[in-house]
Amino acid sequence: METILVLTHVDESGAALTKASLEAVTAGVELARELSAKLTIGILGVNATAAAAAVTATGARILTASDAAFAQARYATDAAGFEALAHAAQASLVLAPGSARVARVAASVAHRLGGFIDTHITSLSSNDSVDATRWFYRQRVEAVVNREGRPWFLLLDAGTHAAYTGEAGAGEATVEAVAVTLPATRTTVEGLRSPLLDAQTIRPDAKLLLVAGAGWTKKQPDGKLHVAEAGKEILDFLRLTGASLGSSKSLADQKAEGAGGEQSVLPFLTHMNQIGQTGSTPRHAKGLSTCCHGEEPHVVGWRFIGDRRAISLDPNCGWTRGKADVVYIADAFQVIAKVNALLEARGA
Repeated sequence: METILVLTHVDESGAALTKASLEAVTAGVELARELSAKLTIGILGVNATAAAAAVTATGARILTASDAAFAQARYATDAAGFEALAHAAQASLVLAPGSARVARVAASVAHRLGGFIDTHITSLSSNDSVDATRWFYRQRVEAVVNREGRPWFLLLDAGTHAAYTGEAGAGEATVEAVAVTLPATRTTVEGLRSPLLDAQTIRPDAKLLLVAGAGWTKKQPDGKLHVAEAGKEILDFLRLTGASLGSSKSLADQKAEGAGGEQSVLPFLTHMNQIGQTGSTPRHAKGLSTCCHGEEPHVVGWRFIGDRRAISLDPNCGWTRGKADVVYIADAFQVIAKVNALLEARGA
């Protein structure tokens, strides 16, 4: 019979679980119900015991690893903590969020336990065996994988499950502290430096994704380039809405080609913003495409966006052929400028 461990970690507060961790808890609860399996939840953090209150309603056995050393993500200490939790649980299936913190150490922890690991899991099902669904080749090929070897570590992509919302403190779950033997460390965290809000354009947890296409840097109806104005309108929109910024490949490539100063580009864009066939595949609740053609290489990055909308002057644009839920036939410059003005007025 399978036994399940959900490995989680706290957020920056040190005493609450991250959203991705709560999504992993949901996956664990659902799979444990399907398999009639025993469920354990392991929590790593500065004050993991306080974070455990959010999942006591699951009725699962809860293991906590608390130490000041877990205040910051660090390979040596995190690997030791997760290994201790996994050893204490003795589970055959280990589910964990595919966060940067877990992904950094998960393969090492699986190796230390003599196990196996698969990443980018989007769903789990059980019949005669446990099947894990994942995507390959920039989300274009879907596969279902299963393994006989145990323990089997599965890292879940963010946004593929609903975050667990059980009543905090409810239930009679047992919370056990797990002792962790920490290795000697050679690094010390002296502080954090965060980018200014205006400088931060990639926000994975934002509800809205704004995607800019190459049309922003082309000649406008007056026959002139307005790249500086375009950059200001886009950044103002991000500041006022808290949206994340995506880019089409053509616009991201312009950034690279224009490095020599021969081409006007948006200076805050990098290939990290690119979405689509050769870029990222975000999972925001809503998406708004501006000055994009809406063809397949770009649209493939939108397949997990909940509400897809686009602004285009071309009524025959690719977005109108069943690829967007709503298409506004209008000038993106004018629309975004008007929206920014309304947002500014509302906030004044």
